[in-house]
Amino acid sequence: MQFNLTEEQLMIRQAARDFAQTELKPGVIERDEHQKFPAGQIKKLGELGFMGMMVSPQYGGSGMDAVSYSLVMEELSKIDASTSVVLSVNNSLVCYGLERFGNEEQKQKYLVPLATGQVIGAFCLSEPEAGSDATSQRTTATDMGDYYLLNGIKNWITSGSTASTFIVMAQTDASQKHRGINALIVEKDMDGFEVGAKENKMGIRGSDTHSLMFNDVRVPKANRIGDEGFGFKFAMAVLEGGRIGIASQALGIAAGAYELSLQYAKERKAFGKPLAELQAIQFKLADMATEIDAARLLCHKAAWLKDNGKPYAQAAAMAKLFASDTAMRVTTEAVQIHGGYGYVKEYHVERLMRDAKITQIYEGTSEIQRIVISREVLK
Repeated sequence: MQFNLTEEQLMIRQAARDFAQTELKPGVIERDEHQKFPAGQIKKLGELGFMGMMVSPQYGGSGMDAVSYSLVMEELSKIDASTSVVLSVNNSLVCYGLERFGNEEQKQKYLVPLATGQVIGAFCLSEPEAGSDATSQRTTATDMGDYYLLNGIKNWITSGSTASTFIVMAQTDASQKHRGINALIVEKDMDGFEVGAKENKMGIRGSDTHSLMFNDVRVPKANRIGDEGFGFKFAMAVLEGGRIGIASQALGIAAGAYELSLQYAKERKAFGKPLAELQAIQFKLADMATEIDAARLLCHKAAWLKDNGKPYAQAAAMAKLFASDTAMRVTTEAVQIHGGYGYVKEYHVERLMRDAKITQIYEGTSEIQRIVISREVLK
């Protein structure tokens, strides 16, 4: 593993940093306040090639590596995690899953417009009774010969109202348990597909999170990814990569809060001197910097392993676990360093603290990451 970034990676990081400052920062507080989806910003990210970063140019992608993806996620998340989560789902779960497991027809029909940013994708696993438990799917896909009849409800779906292409996990043969689950590509305009009310969330309020209802939706068998019963393996594979994206998002949220705190501590005076000269503040900044650096190394290690075709499940879970916990600790300390100013929206850190919490929940809670890690270390 190389600790120095390549020239290309440095250029990609700078492009993402510039985009975050010029395109995301203006209006980010308003988008959070009014739960406004960053449609214009997402469109521009597609034009930059960031919506299909790791997809082969053969299918309209940019052909970048996972380390570059982690860098972009970090830089965008420093400013606006609502935007970065849309990019994360589109890249890590939808595009990656289609390119790795989809057939050529599916790639041409669905992957190309997703990778080029013409449309947005969504990944539909969580349910009212299942959460992230892919083995307990109550959404059913009844085999009707040349199509499946899809019925059920999915919860907490990122880009639920703005996506056009949905990968839906559904149970076809309950007697087979996890071996009876299929992954189906569903189009938004299919009859019987209904988008529920938008969730009023604590954080990442700019992203649109919805419940989805499927009422006798006819999904052609040509839209099944992989063989019959492959859905569970598909979900586990894409979630591994998804953890790298969310770990990098958590890292970015923490890094953004730290950078704001560092600047504030140098400028704000108390007891006749800058806050940065107070040892209590210095210790906080030291801990924040150390944890962020450790989280970054874990993220880049997991991405590097993925780029080099090595097993990365444990590394991705470790990165997601540590980075998300770091995000909560760092953003909480950032609010504390800012004092009363940290409690108002103008200084950004209160939003970062709210955004940080979700990183401990989605793509599997911190407890699930510990299960994944313990299984790997006990092998």
